[in-house]
Amino acid sequence: MYGVIAILLIAIYYLLNLSVFDPWEQYIPFVKKLTISLFLIAIIYLISKIISKIIDTQTNSEGDRYNLLRIVRFLAMVFSLIVVASFLFQNLYAAVVSFGLFSLVIGFALQAPITSFIAWVYLIFRRSYLVGDRIQIKGFRGDVVEISYLDTSILECSGDYLGNDRKSGRVIRFPNSLILREEIINYSGPEVPFIWNETAVQVAYTSDLQFVEDCLLEAASKDFKKTYPQLINQSHTPWEPSVYFRVTKYAWMEAVVSYPVEPKDATARRNRILKYALPILNEAPDKVKFPEGAFR
Repeated sequence: MYGVIAILLIAIYYLLNLSVFDPWEQYIPFVKKLTISLFLIAIIYLISKIISKIIDTQTNSEGDRYNLLRIVRFLAMVFSLIVVASFLFQNLYAAVVSFGLFSLVIGFALQAPITSFIAWVYLIFRRSYLVGDRIQIKGFRGDVVEISYLDTSILECSGDYLGNDRKSGRVIRFPNSLILREEIINYSGPEVPFIWNETAVQVAYTSDLQFVEDCLLEAASKDFKKTYPQLINQSHTPWEPSVYFRVTKYAWMEAVVSYPVEPKDATARRNRILKYALPILNEAPDKVKFPEGAFR
């Protein structure tokens, strides 16, 4: 579309040289300038569309693709504004001076949006988080779905009505400027695609702790192989589950199994591990004793 528009505009520009338009000679320079300005804008957006297409096909990371497309659209808008300014003023110098004075005026009136825009530039280069990442900032936790020039949108996880890591269905939007004064917790750390989670089971001091440890490790390993079959053949020792025991303030001990999990699968993986482990532990009442009756 932009290519067709550009061709039509440049054709109009040269057609204006025909003698048939001589009666309107006084308007010809203005129309020519308008035509060439629109032609340049069409070319700018044509180039941006071509670059966007290349980014879509050549970039594998969703977060990087999103940021690059945002940069391309922003640059296209900036260059278009320069063309418009050069059309409105006689020369580029006057346009730059006027734009500088205008920026100075609105800079005081729009401090908050400008700070958020600067924070967006910081996000692009610092990559504190990308689209698709799960983050936590100032008590907000969720999956990033949009990083605009002024704010960020996340799909909330947990929240006021849930006690787990599942999506609540609510969308949280906060200004980008928030990242300049608050700490950001990004779940996409060096253990990508995993973070570490743990599940505790209360057992008596008289339980066979080695048997309990073996059962929990078996349950965690079994679920890992079933959930992530593509990673079974990869030797990655840090992803091996582990079990430790801790003393509570009550008359029971907690057997805690630590395991790697994708952030979006934390609740479901905990449930699967318990469903694997508890039947095995319950089948050996002589080795494993759980809180029950008056001993809860």
